[in-house]
Amino acid sequence: MLAGADPVGFVPTTDLVRALTFYVDTLRLPVIDEDPYALALDANGTMLRVTAVPELRPAGYTVCGWRVDDITAAVRRLGESGVGFTRYDGMDQDDLAVWTSPSGAKVAWFTDPDGNTLSLTQFT
Repeated sequence: MLAGADPVGFVPTTDLVRALTFYVDTLRLPVIDEDPYALALDANGTMLRVTAVPELRPAGYTVCGWRVDDITAAVRRLGESGVGFTRYDGMDQDDLAVWTSPSGAKVAWFTDPDGNTLSLTQFT
């Protein structure tokens, strides 16, 4: 039924102004629309709604991610913009905090200002 419908992603925030700075200025996602309730951003043709919530307890897992062609370049570019990448105990991550999964996909995780876990993945 929904196979032909476009998905919309959602990420919560307690501070839309702070979220705008991160998602627009740091991650360079263009604004589609903005109101007191949410930012609608263009994530390469998919709408990402960063939605205002009164309180937030970040999930213990990735809530949003991007597929990239060159994870090393993407991690370095985001690092130059002030994004720090997360290291996890027990995971064999390289010097850029990139983990190679058993399938060969490479993954790096980072957080937004609300503590939401985001990721980059380079699939093989």
